[in-house]
Amino acid sequence: METKSKISNVSKTVKSDNWGKLEDLNFDYHFNNGTSKRLSFEMYGKSDGIAVLLYNPKTNKVVLSKQFRAPVYNHGIQNGFLIEVVGGAIDENESPEKAAIRETEEEVGYKIKSVQKVSTVFLSPGIVNEKVHLFIGEYSENDNHKNGGGVSAEDEEIEILEVDFLDAFKMIETQEIIDARTIMLLQYVQLKKMIR
Repeated sequence: METKSKISNVSKTVKSDNWGKLEDLNFDYHFNNGTSKRLSFEMYGKSDGIAVLLYNPKTNKVVLSKQFRAPVYNHGIQNGFLIEVVGGAIDENESPEKAAIRETEEEVGYKIKSVQKVSTVFLSPGIVNEKVHLFIGEYSENDNHKNGGGVSAEDEEIEILEVDFLDAFKMIETQEIIDARTIMLLQYVQLKKMIR
């Protein structure tokens, strides 16, 4: 087990602070061979986020969303539209659980009472500073308040999809679903046999 810190003389420099913050993290890294070197890494991020997969064990369905993502468009994939789980940023002084419940109602119109934590992950730890808290949430038709579709003030336009779990799982194989959070949560539900 490592007892001595491998980094020292840490400093940060903010390069841009627009929608998200781009900053350099600078430090001296102490290698196992006894040498040290000054290193600099770019990090980008906003606040930490959440992702929620809604599932209904009675109907074997899941709720997904479809929305435009500029980086996906930039890669020329699916005209920029991504099928994914509910996701969003955690507001200041908000718990990940409360953010998950709030984002679920805003994005897909389901007012659920609770969520179950699956894990906390880094999706691109080489450059992205964001931690994503993964959740699942059970829903029923009674939870659908027919709103959702995103927050217009945030320029969100979200299509709500309720699909059979097996169909959603096949969409991973056909690469209709290519979002990492969505793939992880669908696989979690399958591994735990929460839907048959």
